[in-house]
Amino acid sequence: MGEVYHNTKLAFLPDRIIAKGYPVNIIMMSWEKPMMKAHADIVCHNQGDVLEIGFGMGISANEIQALKPKSHTIIESHPEIYKRLEDWSKDKPNVTIIKSEWYLCRNQLSLYDGIFYDTLHDQHQNQMRNILPNLLKPNGRLTFFNTYPEARNQFRLPATYEKIEVSPPSDCSYYNATDYYTPTVVNN
Repeated sequence: MGEVYHNTKLAFLPDRIIAKGYPVNIIMMSWEKPMMKAHADIVCHNQGDVLEIGFGMGISANEIQALKPKSHTIIESHPEIYKRLEDWSKDKPNVTIIKSEWYLCRNQLSLYDGIFYDTLHDQHQNQMRNILPNLLKPNGRLTFFNTYPEARNQFRLPATYEKIEVSPPSDCSYYNATDYYTPTVVNN
């Protein structure tokens, strides 16, 4: 992620996060809840150790916590979102937070039963497919925000997909389909 994004001031509204003056100004919106629930179900398949990359509005983090994982590690790099993550995590003893870009702390990470990757403006996105699957335990599951409104992904990983219906608002600039294909990559 570039310095420009990290230095961008954010506005936290009830239904979205907006990056003030940044080209792609909507960071996340509350309509994503069904998608985040689907991702949480995947990474918490055995209530084991979960790695979440990107906190955003905390929607997926709340869904993951509701499924009571053994541990929940969250990596967040934007300073304003990280502050919100710190506040959110105070009463959650199974949560470990890391202020960094995932790529920069990758060698400090453990093995996980589930990994959810959902970042914005990640300059190391192309390395994700070569690194994150290696952080999965046997039978571990990796999922990620699928930017395509069909059963394919930008990471070229062998995934299966579950189709769910979603309702993005008309002003959503990053996803405008009514079907979302939730990817699952299993470490066999």
